Amino acid sequence: MPTLPMFPLEMAMLPGEELPLRIFEPRYSALVRTCLASEDPVFGVVLIAAGREVGGGDSRSDVGVLARIAECADMGSGRYRMKCVLGERIRILEWLPDDPYPRAVIEVWPDEPGEPVDFAAIRDIEDRMVGLFERIATARGAQVNARDIVRGADESGDAAQWLYALTTRLPIGQADRYAVLAAPTVAERVTALSEAVDTVIAMVEFQLSE
Repeated sequence: MPTLPMFPLEMAMLPGEELPLRIFEPRYSALVRTCLASEDPVFGVVLIAAGREVGGGDSRSDVGVLARIAECADMGSGRYRMKCVLGERIRILEWLPDDPYPRAVIEVWPDEPGEPVDFAAIRDIEDRMVGLFERIATARGAQVNARDIVRGADESGDAAQWLYALTTRLPIGQADRYAVLAAPTVAERVTALSEAVDTVIAMVEFQLSE
């Protein structure tokens, strides 16, 4: 199994997203130099379960994504500005000592076989999200086309990517984003995202009722 440099973040990132980074901490400057010296400038990104990005001592989640450096500008003095594209989901098999940056033995983790997914169930989630955005806009006296917010999420024609894309458009917490990412099967990801939508709807209705 491959050993990769790892970049723990305070956000659960999802396949298909872009990740802008400004690097200044010496250990992550070393990570960038290692990646740029390789044929495939890739590292892993995982959610910090407890702690902070700067300084170490964090507790890290065991499911993340691969990040490939698409653009990198050397700002001097060990500082870099990067844009990364997030790809395959990964699972951490073993955390290694930080030397000098976090490292882990990983495996790419495709979705496992599961119950068949009805695309109508995903479309229902999308419709509920549109209703939620319309409710928020009405409460704020704003005029928006809520359908535009989810437009294009299904362009890949792949259920897993559709769910990831919808998740990126939903204002939810990191635990809910991680639940979507870590769902073993696509069917379980449908359930995780549906529950996250229900949570946001209930929270919005409670706030508007006060």
